[in-house]
Amino acid sequence: MKIKEDINKYIFRGYDIRGVVDKDIDVDTAYTIGLGFGSKLYELGKSSCVVGHDNRISSPDLHQALIQGLIETGINVIDLGLCTTPMYYFACIDLKIDSGIMITASHNPKDENGFKFAFTNYDNAKGKEIEDFYEYIVAGNFHYGKGSITKKNVKEDYIKALTDNLSFGKRRVKVVLDPGNGTTSILLNDVFKRVNVDYFIINGESDGTFPNHHPDPSIESNLSELKQTVIEKNYDVGLAFDGDGDRVGVISNKGNFIPIDYYMIIIIRDIINKVSNKTFLYDVKCSKSLEDEIVKLGGTPYCYRTGNSYTKAKVKELDLAFGGELSGHVYFRDKFLGFDSGIYAGLRLLEILSNTNKTVEELLDGINRYYSTPEMKYKTRDEIKFDVVKKIEDYCKDKGYKYNNIDGVRVTFDDSWASVRASNTGPNLTARFEASTEKRLEDIKNEFESLIAKYNK
Repeated sequence: MKIKEDINKYIFRGYDIRGVVDKDIDVDTAYTIGLGFGSKLYELGKSSCVVGHDNRISSPDLHQALIQGLIETGINVIDLGLCTTPMYYFACIDLKIDSGIMITASHNPKDENGFKFAFTNYDNAKGKEIEDFYEYIVAGNFHYGKGSITKKNVKEDYIKALTDNLSFGKRRVKVVLDPGNGTTSILLNDVFKRVNVDYFIINGESDGTFPNHHPDPSIESNLSELKQTVIEKNYDVGLAFDGDGDRVGVISNKGNFIPIDYYMIIIIRDIINKVSNKTFLYDVKCSKSLEDEIVKLGGTPYCYRTGNSYTKAKVKELDLAFGGELSGHVYFRDKFLGFDSGIYAGLRLLEILSNTNKTVEELLDGINRYYSTPEMKYKTRDEIKFDVVKKIEDYCKDKGYKYNNIDGVRVTFDDSWASVRASNTGPNLTARFEASTEKRLEDIKNEFESLIAKYNK
């Protein structure tokens, strides 16, 4: 392995490092990132970090190269090996080591990989921290020493953390689980045999090529098999997890896709009278249904930018009991550790169901409903995507529209809203639209899609 002299700047994204394997990221890239990360930790006065990797085909080689770079800087590595991202978060907290790297590309395609990392305080690096880390690596002023590697298996302790604080009722809920052949495959049986449910697993073989469907549970089309299985088996609910296990997707007993902002309504209805801080965070892509419900329940809605590195840190900073975002990252701090675990999020829904005779859809009775699109993606180029959003913001300013720019542009009208933002995980623009009537939804969608087409050149 050798130091990578020409690392692609654009793989250093808003929440992590992520790119195409062999094209953008190879073992030399991983080794160089290890040298940079270890040197940075040395400057911060740290001696140890935690490292884990998901089940992508490329992950073991990148894992080995990364650790080689780390120990050459004198950093001692606690090596978790194959694990989910939530297992990595748990290990950092449990071992009281607030620095580490998780090798994963989350829900991205199988030919991509990347690195989520925390320098300090258990918080994933984001924004300018990642930009500065790129410059630090390019400068190449690495520290050298002799570190060590200690293997650590946290699986049993993690499962206890997931299950020990739950209070399941008498109803034995029936659930279909779909890990999409992702890394949660290594955990599901051991977790769910410990709780009072009947469960059936599909796509349960750990396979980093994701042969059955793309492991992104926020996209409804990826959950067709899960829907069909729930209906055929007459089960109460379906739960899906993404490639590295930090996100959840939900299917009702009728085979309907339940967006995460609706899932959040169910959780908030359940906990609002059990917590002292009644402010709940959600991201700019969430439905107004969620905001309305928080207000109706006597809580305070807090709209924030997208990105789990940001939303998780803000939930902790504000000492909130619960928060989340439309993509499926949710954070429980009422009786859990505050990091995003798809399995734990699913368990909390099953806990609620086990204590009632209601279905998932009945738990949503009485909410305000709007016409909305799913989150939509528009291909662009990394070097222009933020400029496109800026031009759309300028358009809104010229029109006198009410908007916030905490994350892209979210324009609010009396009867509708539109959100357009640059993706921080790939060369995409993302948008979502919502309105009180179908006609208004179509109008606002056409207006902003025409702007995207105009400026995305």
